[in-house]
Amino acid sequence: MEHLSQPDQAKQVLADEPLTTKEGWARFVDRRPTPPAAGDGTDTDDARIDYLSELVMVNTPVVAEVVATARRLVLLNRRQLSARRGLIVTGVPGTGKTTAITALGRTHEVALRRRHPHEKNRLPVVYVTVPPAATPRMLAVEFARFFGLPLGRRANITDVTNAVCATAAHVGVELVLVDEVHNLNLATRAGAEVSDQLKYFAERLPATFIYAGVNVERVGLFAGPRGQQLASRFTTIPTTAFAYGTADQRAAWHALVASLEATLPLRANQPGTLAALDEYLHRRTAGMIGSLSHLVRGAAIDAILDGTEHLTRAHLDRVRLDHAAEAYAATHPSPAPAPRAPAATTA
Repeated sequence: MEHLSQPDQAKQVLADEPLTTKEGWARFVDRRPTPPAAGDGTDTDDARIDYLSELVMVNTPVVAEVVATARRLVLLNRRQLSARRGLIVTGVPGTGKTTAITALGRTHEVALRRRHPHEKNRLPVVYVTVPPAATPRMLAVEFARFFGLPLGRRANITDVTNAVCATAAHVGVELVLVDEVHNLNLATRAGAEVSDQLKYFAERLPATFIYAGVNVERVGLFAGPRGQQLASRFTTIPTTAFAYGTADQRAAWHALVASLEATLPLRANQPGTLAALDEYLHRRTAGMIGSLSHLVRGAAIDAILDGTEHLTRAHLDRVRLDHAAEAYAATHPSPAPAPRAPAATTA
């Protein structure tokens, strides 16, 4: 694969080829966002802003746990003919659920490519989302759309399902990532039927299924006979905001902030500037990694545009965040800066 410059990489992200298509997913796996190299002519303002507009993945504890747990499940499921075990990543919005499962998919696919470099037509990972007010056919079509299968106007759900299962077997699917599962409501007939369709796919495909959604236990995903079956087969990993109470929690947050700071393509930023503001950043973002990423990248873009090339508290203060983060910050104001000691005088 030819090397692409940073602007060319940005052009590869096409609106009509999202992660829920094999082309969009392949580009996501192939891309490794790196800061434009200083001094080689590629570190233009536009190139650096393009880089900051992408969500740089940071290996948080949740991401590490999801990757380790799911890869273990893939191995345990390898010889299972049915009743395969799966994983559900659940939590409030902004805590990195989608980031975790897509990082898992990328890690798994990259590892398989290294082990089987000559299998160019292999598609080991499928990524789909559950549409709002989904029906079984709508879900089946999402799988077909990922593979790019042509569907006749008269294709019924059986036709679509069979085509999906045949294609998945042919290309060697091992991992199926299903996002937005909170759109399933098992208390409704449609939701129950979509859940049954997912279960049918899980029985037909020799793959490990990973679900992600907002507080899935609160929307009834584990209720009733269908929910009980899910609960007996799926491990759950909760995602939460980063806490800041204990020394270990503060250290984990500090490390996360430092990791983000290390990715910033600013020409004059002093290492440790952002990490020194970790308490302020926690108060601004309520410990939400999504809000933190938005805040830091937005402030860095401002520092490029105004020519200062380093982050300041003023840059961070100017970035408005999501409603949840702003509400948290309003009820948890930052302490006033400690007064400076008077300068020493000499006689």
